[in-house]
Amino acid sequence: MKCFGTKQKVFFSLFIFVCFLAFFLPGGFPAAAQEEKENSTNLQLYARSAVLMDADSGRILYGKDENEKLPMASTTKIMTCILALEEGNLEDEVTATAYAASQPKVHLGMYQGEKFRLGDLLYSLMLESHNDAAVAIAEHVGGSVEGFADKMNRKAQEIGCEDTFFITPNGLDASVQDASGGQKVHSTTAADLARIMRYCIGESPKSEEFLEITRTQSYSFTDIEGKRSYSCNNHNAFLHMMDGALSGKTGFTNNAGYCYVGALRRDGKTFVVALLACGWPNNRTYKWSDTRQLMAYGLENYEYRNVYEEAQLEPLPVEGGIPGDGKPYGDAFLPIEVAGEEGKELKVLLKEGENVERNILLPEKLEAPVEAGRQIGAVNYCLDGELLREYPVLTAQSMEKIDFAWMLHFIWKQYSL
Repeated sequence: MKCFGTKQKVFFSLFIFVCFLAFFLPGGFPAAAQEEKENSTNLQLYARSAVLMDADSGRILYGKDENEKLPMASTTKIMTCILALEEGNLEDEVTATAYAASQPKVHLGMYQGEKFRLGDLLYSLMLESHNDAAVAIAEHVGGSVEGFADKMNRKAQEIGCEDTFFITPNGLDASVQDASGGQKVHSTTAADLARIMRYCIGESPKSEEFLEITRTQSYSFTDIEGKRSYSCNNHNAFLHMMDGALSGKTGFTNNAGYCYVGALRRDGKTFVVALLACGWPNNRTYKWSDTRQLMAYGLENYEYRNVYEEAQLEPLPVEGGIPGDGKPYGDAFLPIEVAGEEGKELKVLLKEGENVERNILLPEKLEAPVEAGRQIGAVNYCLDGELLREYPVLTAQSMEKIDFAWMLHFIWKQYSL
């Protein structure tokens, strides 16, 4: 049996001591593992793709394959509704075409030539998810389904949805051939779908009208001529599941599976949940389980914190500038200030362990002349590398440059004295 020498014994003792420190002292391996465990969401979701979003900031608080492009079924109709509200008139008269009347179930059952008030069709669209109502609305507002799809895609781009492509106004499975000969599918991502809902409930100039429609429990109307009566009931069960439920839209097709996008506002916090491919028959309740779980996670783990820190900014040196005493011999310094810090408050929705980083970005010096109110830097607040807020740093006053004419004037004043 081989024995250890003195050097080996010392090395082995040091090794044991290091292992002891790593495993049993604060910051050791078990402590780090425990911290990682405590910071994990531990969410078990049915949805293939899911997002929990802070609707006030647009920040994604939780994502599961949130950027995977998938069909979204009738959740499409939130975009159809908000566009109709923004670009149409609720008192407009909409005439059903043969194409609109031919749409499959679920449908209102309109027939070709029948006339409706646009505002009534929006309840048909959002409460009962009628496919014929969606096409009739699209043809009226966009001139055609294709024209309306163009509007949908432009709006998606405007609100930051880079991975969304609309073909139909009702969300039925569809694909088209692009310019290169490939196939583009009617699809979005959970992240983009949450962005669209965020726009609908808060950023759109018609958000209040959108909320009024989508929160209505039942609605009855007739065609323009009053020959037929229709009744619609809201199928968004989430409205009765949690206090503060704001809005939502369900969807299902064979390709998309069950989908859902919904919003909730409680305790000053507003969340959006988006789910894609959340089960297939007979699992229609999976979407409600996932939605409740994500909303509860947001409510229980996130609180608003004021992360504002007053920036103490020193005056910046100005090369070639006129010093404050009016003499060309000394150094010139210009006072600077942070703009837009009204109320000195910046509230951010954060969970335990999250910290906002403040960065002050300024040049080392300025060059004369400098005008007052010029932006020369910024104070940024970032979380995990994502910019939350930027405050511009401005010059508090102007400063002229020492030039030949100024020097002549200075010498003349000294001679006069």
